[in-house]
Amino acid sequence: MPNVLTLWRTTSRIPGGKRVFSFAFSRMAPYFATIRPRFTVVEPNRAELVIRNRRRVHNHIGTVHAIALCNGLEAVMGALAEASIPADRRWIPKGMEVAYTAKATSDITCIAETDPQQWTSDDPDLPVRVRGVREDGTTVVEGVIRLWVTPRRGSVE
Repeated sequence: MPNVLTLWRTTSRIPGGKRVFSFAFSRMAPYFATIRPRFTVVEPNRAELVIRNRRRVHNHIGTVHAIALCNGLEAVMGALAEASIPADRRWIPKGMEVAYTAKATSDITCIAETDPQQWTSDDPDLPVRVRGVREDGTTVVEGVIRLWVTPRRGSVE
């Protein structure tokens, strides 16, 4: 797949382009397609997507399922990571810590954020702040996805 940030900048300018980007991104890891994410922001150090509140992502009490929320958080983190990481580095997720703070009873906006200096630090452990927010502004899930960021093989340090 082409550079995620370049693809976003190209597709998001055209009618229906955000949907095209979202579909293409979901093909990278097929389980992302289960939530049908709709990306709304992709830029260095910040990304956002929306999970629509519909039956296919519900749990037994009719709210957006915890695992659907985690899939959304992981997808938005992946877009942020691809848009933010320097070309001479690579990343892999190494863990996720989340807390469910309220019922997910509406569409949920998943948000991932980092600070620019995190990507150039000598520390390979990079925490990405993530959260999911209901339409009324209530945070329903929040946490950290930890990445392991190392130099690409063959890159000069």
